[in-house]
Amino acid sequence: MPYLNITEVESGVTSLAAAFPATDLIELPEPTFEGRTCHALRIGTHRLEPKPAVVLIGGAHAREWGSCEILVNLAADLLHAHAGGTGLAYGGTSFTSAQVRAIMEKLDVVVFPLVNPDGRHYSQTVDPMWRRNRNPAQSGGNPAAVGVDLNRNYDHLFDYRTAFHPSAPVQVSDNPANPDQVYQGPEPFSEPEPRNVRWLLDHFVRTRWFVDVHSYTQKMLYVWGDDHNQSVDPAKNFRNPLFDGKRGLKDGLLYAEFIEKGDADDSAVLAERFCEALKGVRGKKYSPEPGFDLYPTCGTSDDYTYARHIVSGQEEEKILAFTVEWGMDFHPPWAEMEKIVLDVDAGLVQFCLTALA
Repeated sequence: MPYLNITEVESGVTSLAAAFPATDLIELPEPTFEGRTCHALRIGTHRLEPKPAVVLIGGAHAREWGSCEILVNLAADLLHAHAGGTGLAYGGTSFTSAQVRAIMEKLDVVVFPLVNPDGRHYSQTVDPMWRRNRNPAQSGGNPAAVGVDLNRNYDHLFDYRTAFHPSAPVQVSDNPANPDQVYQGPEPFSEPEPRNVRWLLDHFVRTRWFVDVHSYTQKMLYVWGDDHNQSVDPAKNFRNPLFDGKRGLKDGLLYAEFIEKGDADDSAVLAERFCEALKGVRGKKYSPEPGFDLYPTCGTSDDYTYARHIVSGQEEEKILAFTVEWGMDFHPPWAEMEKIVLDVDAGLVQFCLTALA
């Protein structure tokens, strides 16, 4: 089986919803620039009241083809195992039928496999290295300036020129023609695709965990992405303008982003358990670490998602947020991608079980 095209991803989602009663098909409210409607799945039994939810998204970066397959396969595995009363086996990592049943009965697992269908279609048919969506609004007619990096378009430290130190190697740009394709867009949530993700978080009011599936570097990242983590000085936080111009330096002397110690500890444990289960499949080693250890970022889905409860004054549910960086290539040969799917799905099943613990 080769990589799924966008029609096959969509039919995979809708077919699972039609085949299994323990699902709801969710139509996202915002069509893409090219007019495509996106769908997600809610997986789980006991619909009478909202349960704690884990939201899993993928396919935001167009060239990271395997993210969609990882999430569609995960949904299918959970649903087939639950319907058949069986466990799940991924190489050397396995889960019992009771563990599958616990996930299905105690969680709402929300799977949104393809955030950026326009970009994926373009990547699979025109330019394999295309990363962004296909909105031409800021391009000025330049084909190389079409689109926005959807994982820089969230409302978190969006004004990076103010927030970060001038020397910080932050991976973002306000230039539509940026050759690294990390153009953030004209304003936060200018694009329909991240607005769809925000809608999911608003809709599932008991969301407690969030994972954005990307490639590559074989890591499981947790917040923060803008600077080192610290749990000592609450004044050093992304809302404090006293620290503008000091964020993002690797030496860590000017700034470090505050995170409550309990959240930092819980995030580290969830990331570690994910990596342990993944390694059990066939021995691949993924590293659990804060996002900043990879490189400084802003406007990302994970930092935005965790920051929601801070910005709202605790009115929003606190969501521990993560980014998977699978594999060592954007589109490895399919024989290897099939193995990566098993690796990451084992990690995600364990992630759900650890969340329940």
